[in-house]
Amino acid sequence: MSHSDAATDMNPSTVWPRHGLYLITPDEPDTMRLLARVEPLLAAGVAMLQYRNKSADASLRRKQTLALLEVCRKSGVPLIVNDDWQLAAEIGADGAHLGADDGELRFARNAFGSQAILGASCYNDLARAEHAALEGASYIAFGAFFASGTKPLARRASLPLLREARRFGLPTVAIGGINPDNARGVLAAGADLIAVIGAVFDAPDPFAATRAFLSCFEPAT
Repeated sequence: MSHSDAATDMNPSTVWPRHGLYLITPDEPDTMRLLARVEPLLAAGVAMLQYRNKSADASLRRKQTLALLEVCRKSGVPLIVNDDWQLAAEIGADGAHLGADDGELRFARNAFGSQAILGASCYNDLARAEHAALEGASYIAFGAFFASGTKPLARRASLPLLREARRFGLPTVAIGGINPDNARGVLAAGADLIAVIGAVFDAPDPFAATRAFLSCFEPAT
């Protein structure tokens, strides 16, 4: 499929909530089990879903993204593909998330067009965030803010960084060691979206963990 064909297959009517819980999939080799783990959580009110599987080969990644795209369409939740914007464009996903080694964001923007949701990992680097904004990023992500089980060696970001990043005029995503106990503080510091993997999928009750995160976005009573 060409990139122009993929743009036609995308769903520009999908509303991108620029505030909320940004759920990231765990490394799950069994596609049916992955769907069983993810689908119930989409209905809870997740803002976006990111497909991330660092251990999968190209064939499995394609199979799993196509399967997740179907359930995301049913739930009205945008699907973002981690690392591989070419795959995201080919299957007609809603966007892609690019890290430092995933290519130039401007190429992804040119391939996807203006409707795509393109995110950039900015770690603890405001200069990288500024560059991403100029290249057409839809959101900028910072972290890790706390010790992370998924990335124990990740560079650490400070909460004031979120407020400083406001000058770029883009939604900010916070990631890294965030749980329902510390999420409100991250939101108060200026995050628009909270991205989580283990705090939901490693929880004894992932649905309850999702609901606990969602409550952090509600006004305190």
